[in-house]
Amino acid sequence: MDLCFDFKSSSIKSSSPFAVHDFSNSLLEHLTTNFSHKYKELIILCIGTDRSTGDSLGPLVGYKLKPSLSRYENVLVLGTLDEPVHAKNLEQKIEFIESNFTNPYIIAIDACLGRYDRVGCINIKEGPLKPGLGVNKKLPIVGDLSITGVVNISGIMEYMVLQNTRLNLVMNMADIISKGLNITLWQYFKEIKEEKSKS
Repeated sequence: MDLCFDFKSSSIKSSSPFAVHDFSNSLLEHLTTNFSHKYKELIILCIGTDRSTGDSLGPLVGYKLKPSLSRYENVLVLGTLDEPVHAKNLEQKIEFIESNFTNPYIIAIDACLGRYDRVGCINIKEGPLKPGLGVNKKLPIVGDLSITGVVNISGIMEYMVLQNTRLNLVMNMADIISKGLNITLWQYFKEIKEEKSKS
């Protein structure tokens, strides 16, 4: 659970009928710019727990994404409803990544708390995620690109706020992120294949 106060990143309203389109276009721009040939693998790290409605965004995205990623050789998702990545095992998962992958590009996904007028927004930002800030936990930063979904308001009684977050909002955001990622990956690797065939 990240804590979001400042939004200097791409921001998409999940209530928009064009949310999936806007999200995938923005993400494709980030990948095209930053996911260069120096990276051998792409890891999608979905952080959160299924034990809290508000903090289940990451595992839901991972659950929705995993079946469709088998078509890509070097793309892996970590963090699903079956095997969530959360505060208790995040450091272990980071060690696993460092031990088993050579310079991977990591997209970190997590729920966050923010201002009332930002609830429902999905944010894409270059740079690492700082998980745990929303519930005052010190966890390692992770990711080359971070995606956060503002699931509720910040301020007081964060644990209670998370438990009382509407599942409908979280599910809608998870749908947008997973569909947007699927579209983005298909477009990105299609363009790569076309470039190789021309050369």
